[in-house]
Amino acid sequence: MAELVNKVAIVTGGSGGIGSAICERLAEEGAKVVVHYGGHADSANDVVSKIKDSGGEAIAIQANLSHSEEVIKLFDQSQQQFGTIDIVVNNAGTGVGGSVAETDEADFDKVFGLNAKGTFLCMKEAARRLNNNGRIVNISSGLVVRPMVGFSLYCGSKAAIEMMGKVLSMEVGDRSITVNTVSPGPTETEMFANSGDDPQAAAALSPFKRLGQPKDIADVVAFVVSDQCRWITGHTFQAGGGYV
Repeated sequence: MAELVNKVAIVTGGSGGIGSAICERLAEEGAKVVVHYGGHADSANDVVSKIKDSGGEAIAIQANLSHSEEVIKLFDQSQQQFGTIDIVVNNAGTGVGGSVAETDEADFDKVFGLNAKGTFLCMKEAARRLNNNGRIVNISSGLVVRPMVGFSLYCGSKAAIEMMGKVLSMEVGDRSITVNTVSPGPTETEMFANSGDDPQAAAALSPFKRLGQPKDIADVVAFVVSDQCRWITGHTFQAGGGYV
């Protein structure tokens, strides 16, 4: 039985590797999905087409999550289309490599502007608009607990959203809204491919001796937004195949 029939889900960064897998997985469970994208309209529309071809409902909406008015537009248009919001998955993110000494202010603004500020703004709107029994999921990174040289901004921004999510879970619990984090380990995505990491070395960090796949992460998210996870909030699910 589809778990999310009549539920409406916004997935930020829904055009990317993990994001698209989450969108398609939630649609499989019956959710109506808003595929948010920043600058990849073709990819977002491809995700919408796949969902519709499988009998689901989805739309694509563009927004720059670093600006509050754009986030408000995203939520407004989602409600105009579907009338309600039950699930928000804050998946959109970016990274800039380099040592702290080499990192400049523009790098900080780019990474924290999307990863931390953008997620915060989406959590703010979600807290105001979600139906009772709603679900907020923030996508973090195993690098928060197993950091690596050159990833200070990425690690710091993801650590920030984990803590903000914990606080928000205490603020919306009286409405039976859960706020949790899913923290992937090394996962085979375009972002990982562009990171310069050695895939074989990264795979060796898991007892399964492979990289995670976007579907692995999407399956965890599907559980976290389900009714079976109603009694868990303020928690970080390590979805790294034993990476941490």
